[in-house]
Amino acid sequence: MGLFSFLTQEIAIDLGTANTIIIHNDKIVVDEPSIVAVDANTGKLIAIGEKARQMHGKTHQNIRTIRPLRDGVIADFNAAELMIRGMIKMINPKPKLFTPALKIVICIPSGSTEVEIRAVRDSSEHAGAREVYMIHEPMAAALGIGIDVEAPEGNMIVDIGGGTTEIAVIALGGIVCNKSLRIAGDDFTDDIQEYMRHQHNIKIGERTAEEIKIKVGAALPDIEDPPIDFIVRGPHQMTSLPMEIPVSYQEIAHCLDKSISKIEAAILSAMEQTPPELYKDIYNKGIWLTGGGALLRGLDKRLEAKHSIPVHVAEDPLHAVARGTGISLKNVDKFSFLLR
Repeated sequence: MGLFSFLTQEIAIDLGTANTIIIHNDKIVVDEPSIVAVDANTGKLIAIGEKARQMHGKTHQNIRTIRPLRDGVIADFNAAELMIRGMIKMINPKPKLFTPALKIVICIPSGSTEVEIRAVRDSSEHAGAREVYMIHEPMAAALGIGIDVEAPEGNMIVDIGGGTTEIAVIALGGIVCNKSLRIAGDDFTDDIQEYMRHQHNIKIGERTAEEIKIKVGAALPDIEDPPIDFIVRGPHQMTSLPMEIPVSYQEIAHCLDKSISKIEAAILSAMEQTPPELYKDIYNKGIWLTGGGALLRGLDKRLEAKHSIPVHVAEDPLHAVARGTGISLKNVDKFSFLLR
């Protein structure tokens, strides 16, 4: 730490489609849903994070809730800037005599195009960052799990986030082959909404579908320690009369089957591209699952059965990418080859 280190504030941001996590001084200081509420007429910020999420789907015409990221990419530039700025303010809400210069490491999907990377960089700079570094999500996840990314051996990371599923084989501090699939947690939520509409004739919102996914979401119709059925309340599609329906984890496993099959196919395709020496390492060590999707009950067992390779869920998979981003921030010089 230099003499003037207090003049610079260093933060690591995991800018996710579903949640944004900020790490400062090795601690998670912000962990909020990636959503903002703005005044529909003036565009002024009303709420951010959890407060905005509580408004989602319940607003009137003067308030709009916006999720600035879609499929891991900034879809609404203005809202993204408001969100990043607002979340950085959450770290130290007290006004200071001077504003320290910001140094940010931010993670991006491995399939990002130059335009998408530019959007993240611009949003961060507009939010007040002096230095902006980027790290690819699978690399950050590997660092967060505690894998030695510089070792001459292969590791496979499958990071199932809100907007994208990142599949990457990492060796010697680089990504050997990767697949970025735009099927992830948000698509599971959409599948559940669609299923409830078709199967039970009941209309549910995004928040309820998300709750169903968390309470009774599963990847297999037969798991140990099954969750109890979740009671869904909502209007019947035809009559608009209230309905109450118990939903079991077997039903959700059935309705998510299609999306999970696409993830399985992408893992297989990444394995086809893997050089044989690295394939052998992965076969011996197994595949690592991170991201919120890794919490889906029975997903590791399903992938294990499909690919005949052991599958491990990282501990605290939700924060693995953020922790890895924090590690790269602390050792910017050591990991300069990972950052762009």
